[in-house]
Amino acid sequence: MSAGANTAADARPAPPRGGWPVRPLLRLLSPGGRRGLSIMIYHRVLAAPDPLFPGEIDREAFSRHLGLLKSSFNVLALQDAVRLARAGRLPPRAACITFDDGYADNAVEALPILQRFGLTATFFVATGFLDGGRMWNDTVIELVRRAPGALFDARTAGLGRLPLGDVAARRAAIGTLIGHLKYLPMEERLALVERLAGEADYALPQDLMMSSGQVRQLHAAGMGVGAHTVNHPILAAIPARQAGDEIAAGKQRLETLLGAPVPLFAYPNGKPDVDYRAEHVGIVRELGFEGAVSTAWGGRCGDLYQLPRFTPWDLDAPRFQLRLALNLARRAQRVPSSGS
Repeated sequence: MSAGANTAADARPAPPRGGWPVRPLLRLLSPGGRRGLSIMIYHRVLAAPDPLFPGEIDREAFSRHLGLLKSSFNVLALQDAVRLARAGRLPPRAACITFDDGYADNAVEALPILQRFGLTATFFVATGFLDGGRMWNDTVIELVRRAPGALFDARTAGLGRLPLGDVAARRAAIGTLIGHLKYLPMEERLALVERLAGEADYALPQDLMMSSGQVRQLHAAGMGVGAHTVNHPILAAIPARQAGDEIAAGKQRLETLLGAPVPLFAYPNGKPDVDYRAEHVGIVRELGFEGAVSTAWGGRCGDLYQLPRFTPWDLDAPRFQLRLALNLARRAQRVPSSGS
């Protein structure tokens, strides 16, 4: 698959300047065949920097990342990379671009930039949040972002009143709330977040996640669409049957929406032995997926159902490229499973 060309008058972006001659090092660490696949993971591409999350990628930073990737790597669609790896025919310096969760800005902001560079990405979509839904962590973020006054009442969550005196304090409050709620049982976590939202007397955004039409737009533009469950649960924290239903239902919903197979899966949160286990890798295989991705760092992993992903956060070309090279040299964590 390949992204369609941008029909606007934008010129193709100029190659980035300032990079080191890293191709020999990258070729050594990423020789092709079955070894050396770099997979980038993103979640959002913002229209402008967000003071609450200064490290979040905006469209200017994303453009710079794509320029650096295109100048140093052979960027492939993830489905193509999985098939080539299985056949032992990956090109040297192979790389892929992926997005998790299904944010609307993936279609609004990221897609035009990908098209301008002539690159393809795979978007892993949690189907339960399409068409006006909102992920629980985003509810927390937007509750704190929009809260008036200098304190946030988090007593419902057992955390008392959290200070909100400045941007740093709001950022800390978000971290405290998400850290406290993240590994609670899914039903308990969602109920607490719903109660917090119900106590607020201000509106929260309803358009953070993609619409069904935007998912179809990505697919029609030649992008990959992958499954990411329905409700984005931590699979290791729910019964195996429920985990299987989440994985299968997300796949089925996307295949119905697109009228096409959905061959790839991303484990929610994605940390091996923390967020998913060997039984979940087995479920993914049994459901007929061709491959799956985790969020483990590293570039060395022989299991196509636990492919690691990584994103250098640097905007400086030499550091970006060097960090990618070092990541390629790192063996990724994975759970024991049969086959590859």
